[in-house]
Amino acid sequence: MALHDRPTLRRLIYAAAFEGGGILMSTALLLLMADTGAGSSFVFSALCSTIAMLWNLAFNALFEAWEARQTIRGRGLARRTAHALLFEAGLLLVLLPLTAWWFAVPVLTALAYESVLILAFLAYTWAFTWAFDRLFGLPASAR
Repeated sequence: MALHDRPTLRRLIYAAAFEGGGILMSTALLLLMADTGAGSSFVFSALCSTIAMLWNLAFNALFEAWEARQTIRGRGLARRTAHALLFEAGLLLVLLPLTAWWFAVPVLTALAYESVLILAFLAYTWAFTWAFDRLFGLPASAR
């Protein structure tokens, strides 16, 4: 049985691989932006990754349920862009207050940090999902 025929396993592999790369990217970006050390940036990135992974699993299940009801199949530019934007918007609602607290900065400063991370993750999400689909095939909901 191919991975695209096992949606739960596919989602778990997707989320774990995505978050591993995301931790590395966000740690590096936070080191450049925030007045913090590598350890603090890494721990914060891992905490956010855990939150993001839980959101990722829930969001992708919801997205694929919606996608399965659509008459147009596949994942074109519009659908991939909507996926990335909606995912990041939901995550921002949780991470913004956490970022302000962790780095002891005003909410506007936290928003600036999050804005850079969001822009980076929008590109990363789009590219990662495209590459994952190419490597493992589209999920049943998109075929």
